[in-house]
Amino acid sequence: MLVQVVGCSHHGASIALRERLAFTAEQAREALDRWRRVFPRVESVLLSTCNRVELYSAADQENEPTFEQVAAYLARFHGLEPAEVVRHLYRHSDEAAVRHLFTVTSSLDSMVLGEPQIFAQVKQAYQLATQQDNTGPLMHAVFQTALRVARRVANETAIHQRRVSAASVAVADFARQVFERFDDKEVLVIGAGEMAQETLEYLEDEGARRITVVNRSFDRAVELAGRWKGRAVAWEDLPQALAAADVVISTAAAGRWIVDRQQFVQIEARRFARPLFILDLAVPRDFDPAIGDRPDVYLYSIDDLQEACQRNRVYRDKELPAALHIIDQETARFMAGMYHRAIGPVIEQLRLGWQAPKEEELQRLLNKLSHLDDHAKDEIRHSFDRLVNKLLHPPLMSLRDESSNGIPRGLLDALARLFQLKRRE
Repeated sequence: MLVQVVGCSHHGASIALRERLAFTAEQAREALDRWRRVFPRVESVLLSTCNRVELYSAADQENEPTFEQVAAYLARFHGLEPAEVVRHLYRHSDEAAVRHLFTVTSSLDSMVLGEPQIFAQVKQAYQLATQQDNTGPLMHAVFQTALRVARRVANETAIHQRRVSAASVAVADFARQVFERFDDKEVLVIGAGEMAQETLEYLEDEGARRITVVNRSFDRAVELAGRWKGRAVAWEDLPQALAAADVVISTAAAGRWIVDRQQFVQIEARRFARPLFILDLAVPRDFDPAIGDRPDVYLYSIDDLQEACQRNRVYRDKELPAALHIIDQETARFMAGMYHRAIGPVIEQLRLGWQAPKEEELQRLLNKLSHLDDHAKDEIRHSFDRLVNKLLHPPLMSLRDESSNGIPRGLLDALARLFQLKRRE
């Protein structure tokens, strides 16, 4: 059996190309169904995320699809010419493919090292392929092992313990220092920038539910609030919204402070000394930095987040060698098991092939020595077994030794011819 992966990622393909090759969940189902009709004897899993599109396949040597066939399949599914995409695709096979999957699933190949989303994405891709009847023994083995390896990396290293995106740092490293829970907090979003929306995603994961949006365009505020099942407030009502808020995410970037120290002091009187976490993500800043000196106010700018992100990246980089060591260990273990399974049928045929003549000769001898008692006959049987085992030992040891570095096809072919074995993949 051979396993391979053909695809592209953020390492060598532009976002424009990745968008053209990407699969929605419904398209992935259709693509897997088509693949099974074209390559009925080839197992497959299709992984499509914002940073990569990869088709994993497994087949015996006779049915293994070529790089060109997979490239053409991916391209033509989206109405593209293979020549447009083939130079942007990579192919890994056998050990390199297994190592690649383990590395991807453990988030060591991600744009943001250690990001948690890829584990769930790999798991979903594998489950979808299984539901579509595209997986088989090898895909089950390699993907289940990949998920286990990713959990091991997460448990035995700190690669996932330091956030490295500004939004995740804002919530995990800063907001969490102020509040233990967010389900009872009023979250105010000022503006409708992408960073604000990403931060809201992390806050929602932490339990935030009460969300208010203020924007200069009220229609835009209504749109964003609807997305988060929150409420929109007119720009003129910003002071009242600030007085009620516990968490503020601001991305207005008005070119000047939308709240200065003096204005905040007037709002502060209506807050009754409640803690206020302000995340000013705007450039230029929306809040007067002097507001951060007020009692019970925790004000952070984008520079504060970037500094924390950089510290976390350095910390994660130190953990990378330990994580890669786990990948090396698990890849070697998996490949040894795969190679052993590949030579298993040959070993079985060798043993069975020698068993029949041994029994014939043993029975012929015992018939001539019918006067022997049972103990003597048992000794003769054990002698025959030991002789066969000793004669089989050299070829079996050669097989095991050679298979530690790959499937020894030359040796398998020689043994098959020498002992007249039927080859099975």
